[in-house]
Amino acid sequence: MHKGMIMASAAALILLAGCEKAEAPAPVAADTTTTEVPDETVPTETAAAEDPATAPHRFASWAGKWTGVEGMYATITPGEPGKYKLEMQSNLDTKATYDGTDSEHSIQFKRGTEELSLRRGNGDETGLKYLAGKKECLIVKSGEGYCRD
Repeated sequence: MHKGMIMASAAALILLAGCEKAEAPAPVAADTTTTEVPDETVPTETAAAEDPATAPHRFASWAGKWTGVEGMYATITPGEPGKYKLEMQSNLDTKATYDGTDSEHSIQFKRGTEELSLRRGNGDETGLKYLAGKKECLIVKSGEGYCRD
């Protein structure tokens, strides 16, 4: 009889172990926000992260101060999506703030009657001896550029 009770107890433990309630997997929240693109549907967050054209500021990494020659500088501050404030000392007599906008390869702005843009380049491309050899620069036009040290 003692042996039968042991066997019955062991069987009961095995049955109880087998009946242990399994945890249901946690529900996964579905991302229902999508952007319609011809022939495909892309989640909005993924599109912004993968495509710089849909990012709020295409040139956000350019934010901050860039130094030119003889006290010249350009300070870029992102504003609304795709917009920038450009504070520039572009020559000895001209210090002003301009509204800039994203374009494909540059930040476009208007200074006086000139339509200009800041584009990526290097010190040699600025045409300025003081900036020669620098690697990370922005160029407005020949003879006007700004670099980071």
